[in-house]
Amino acid sequence: MNDLQDLYREVILDHNRTPRNFGELEDANRVVEGVNPLCGDRITLYVKIDGDTVEDISFTGTGCAISVASSSLMTERVRGISRQDNINLFNKVHDMLTANDYDSRKVDDLEKLAALSGVREYPTRIKCASLAWHALKNALTDASDNVSTE
Repeated sequence: MNDLQDLYREVILDHNRTPRNFGELEDANRVVEGVNPLCGDRITLYVKIDGDTVEDISFTGTGCAISVASSSLMTERVRGISRQDNINLFNKVHDMLTANDYDSRKVDDLEKLAALSGVREYPTRIKCASLAWHALKNALTDASDNVSTE
């Protein structure tokens, strides 16, 4: 378990210091604003969907290390993947963060995203980690352009 906690700290710190895919995406065809009032996290997710595939993705905003790192990790993982596969990935990540009976062996196929499982130790931070993921789900399902964790 210590190895996973060390990985959690290392990945979160790295992606917070140097977020990947940070900045506006000029040709995005879906833009979703997200806010976590409890922590003060605010993100804007830019997604370019071509047919059924996330062709490109980026984000801007401010927030705690967990929120920024989760957004960064997510944008690395979802590019080039179909809507349905990304919705399936959302469900896996959401289960990893929130399910009471979550089997930690399920994280093997999540690669670096497995580092987010460390958030389970800090229940008040789950909304920080899931904010970008809810924004992605809205972008993929053409739901509201706004997401709030409240």
